[in-house]
Amino acid sequence: MPMNVKPIPTLDERINDIRMRTAEIINNDILPNEDKLWRFRRNGEVSERERRESHELREEIKAKVWKAGLWAPHLPEEYGGMGLDFLAHAYMNEVLAYAVGAASLFGVVAPNSGNQKILVKYGTEEQKQKWLLPLIEGKMESGFSMTEPHNPGSDPRSLDTTATRDGDHWVINGHKWFTSNGIRADFFIVMCRVVDESGEAGRSGEMAQIIVPTSTKGVNIVRGIGIWGRPESDHCEVIYDNVRVPLENILGKVGEGHQAAQDRLGAGRIYHCMNSIGQMWRAFDLMVERAEARQVHGGLLKDKQFVQGFIADSYIDIQAARLMTIHAAEKIDRNDAEARTDISAIKIFVPEAYHRVVDRAIQVWGAAGVSNDLPLSQMYLGARTLRLADGPDEVHKILIAKNVLRRYEAGESWDFGN
Repeated sequence: MPMNVKPIPTLDERINDIRMRTAEIINNDILPNEDKLWRFRRNGEVSERERRESHELREEIKAKVWKAGLWAPHLPEEYGGMGLDFLAHAYMNEVLAYAVGAASLFGVVAPNSGNQKILVKYGTEEQKQKWLLPLIEGKMESGFSMTEPHNPGSDPRSLDTTATRDGDHWVINGHKWFTSNGIRADFFIVMCRVVDESGEAGRSGEMAQIIVPTSTKGVNIVRGIGIWGRPESDHCEVIYDNVRVPLENILGKVGEGHQAAQDRLGAGRIYHCMNSIGQMWRAFDLMVERAEARQVHGGLLKDKQFVQGFIADSYIDIQAARLMTIHAAEKIDRNDAEARTDISAIKIFVPEAYHRVVDRAIQVWGAAGVSNDLPLSQMYLGARTLRLADGPDEVHKILIAKNVLRRYEAGESWDFGN
């Protein structure tokens, strides 16, 4: 079933045009070929001919995307991207997410896309030439290395991987895990706590992000961590054992590491939510399609009140999630300081709604819903994972409560109209 995308009356013509042209490629080129495009991801044997055909088809679609001017919405135009502002990118994301793997065919591949944005903002011209441009051109892969197994990921202040200044080098020691794209990466962006007794680079104990080539002596990739029953993933456990890199590999300044992470994660939470909404949209379409066609106990599923309840509840979940996310995106777009509360709210609500919508779709499809014939089972796992990614729900609930209480303690009530 194609995605039904029409112009939104409240949006400007440019964003509507981007959404419509994106949907055209999704519907005409990606949805009819989902199985062919991603054959290499299937369990079991895949012939060399099938791999080659999949690769050729992906490259054909990428060329079409590039020609349509829809490549890399997250990058400035001077780096070959669309130069979209935040809100336009968010609106495009919900369309991209409807089809499995579509974002990668539009040049948006995590963690590379997030690392590209950090390099654009914090990188020196030399760093951009050495790391950013090859990353954009597909000549390099990157990873993001922040979380530590012995410290809570919800509290970045607990991170204890150190970068100790030694002459013209940083010497990095620490233990990370869930380092994204760890198997293929040519370099990692590593979150470290700086130790510099001279104080020349910055105050000791402050956070910094440092570029570390994976070929550097002392970078020990222990394993690709198995998740959801799979024996291995591309999220790796990494031990940094006296890893020496030049001082100029620091991104920005000492003390900017936490802000750089927040720049990445804050925007990422909006994009994750809009991605989730696109996938909820797909799950909803699949559920209704099944309800209209499946005969059971003498009638169609669509005529059963239980299923009608599923349809209504999922419609409500998607509408609420979508409007909350757009409201938060609009606040970020105008640099509203109160956006933090709204970001935390959608970080909690949207993955839970996504989980419910996919769960209902699986129930309507029955056994087929958990099979590899449909994208629902992977959506289900993704929805559950998002409740941990970018900070667990509980931390965000605490932040919301603190922000609300702070307003009331100042003698002002909450304004839900803004």
